Amino acid sequence: MRFYEYESKALFERHRMPLNTRRTVSSASEAREAAAEIGCPVVVKSQVLSGGRMKAGAVKFAKTPDEAASYYDEILPIEVNGETARSILIETMSPIAQEYFVSVTWDGRRKAPVVLFSDMGGIDIEEVAEKHPEHVSKTHFSTIFPLTPRIAKEAIGKVGVSGRDLNRMTPIVFELMKIFLEYDLTLAEINPLARLEDGSFCVLDGHIDLEAEARGKHKKLLAELGIGEDETRQARPPTEFEIAGRKVNDVDHRGVAGNVVEFDGNLGLIIGAGGGSLTLFDAVRNHGGKPANYCEIGGNPSVSKACELTKLILSKPGVEKIAVMMNVVSNTRVDIVARGVVKGCIESGKDPAKVISIFRIPGAWEDEGFKILEKYGVEYCDRSVSMYDAAGRAVAKLGA
Repeated sequence: MRFYEYESKALFERHRMPLNTRRTVSSASEAREAAAEIGCPVVVKSQVLSGGRMKAGAVKFAKTPDEAASYYDEILPIEVNGETARSILIETMSPIAQEYFVSVTWDGRRKAPVVLFSDMGGIDIEEVAEKHPEHVSKTHFSTIFPLTPRIAKEAIGKVGVSGRDLNRMTPIVFELMKIFLEYDLTLAEINPLARLEDGSFCVLDGHIDLEAEARGKHKKLLAELGIGEDETRQARPPTEFEIAGRKVNDVDHRGVAGNVVEFDGNLGLIIGAGGGSLTLFDAVRNHGGKPANYCEIGGNPSVSKACELTKLILSKPGVEKIAVMMNVVSNTRVDIVARGVVKGCIESGKDPAKVISIFRIPGAWEDEGFKILEKYGVEYCDRSVSMYDAAGRAVAKLGA
């Protein structure tokens, strides 16, 4: 789940990162008051979860309090990648000498966290890496051995930074690494980290992504930052469909049946099992299908839970059929999922045989599950049919 900029900076402040004076405001009059209190010039920034604010015109520089109030009204309705502002941040405008980029994220291939650092901050790191690879460093570090500032210094020094700048930035990068590990983050980023004209450094913008499964562990922190328990954030606020999916999952502790993400396709997906949901989602797209959602199911959910998930997906406008697919399961009963999905179709006023394009869940109690599917005329396949081929059958049904 992603933090807004003002929340990221509130977390950075707890760790004594160098930050500008700032206030989050929710009206033009508050913007005027904040600018007068902070002292102009100030930066007026839209608070959205998506990137690209500057390009969208959602960041302005105000020379007077009245100008800050005017900019508040101007940028509040601006959409940034389809997202409008939750609030506006008013912040001191600093005299910048140079901008740097630093982030800590997880490298899935190396199975280790990595520090990315560049002396060309303020722009997309992908663009810098492509056009100026010598200005980007990658430094992996261990989650087992003690964390030391040496790793941060190495990451910065690789791009040629030395002397006073190296020594002043090292504690900031090192603290970002500690934040990444302490709060179970998937991303901790500062862009830009600015060297000001007086030689000091300041965090001008920050991004934090928290591992969704770590919400419970950091419940107190989220509450203190004002992040509601019903907020399932990604690169945008959750849709009503996604909120409803979480409620389906939360109503019953048994198994998983939810964690949905909404898309614009016509094939509803009930998928899962040990990474199978990602594999199947990609397989549907590779076959030319258009998923209506991503979701996860597994851990032996109850009949009612599988039923409610099915009803939710079938209620989504544009869904023509659903595909129920998983890897070979041992901790989920095939008959319970089959019963729940069929029940969900019937309660939605749909014929299971017509609306379920394929059922591919082999494993525990599969014979009993297949009998249920046969009773209602649902096409199913066993483990002799690969997940990829099952996804192809599901997509083909839409064109039949």
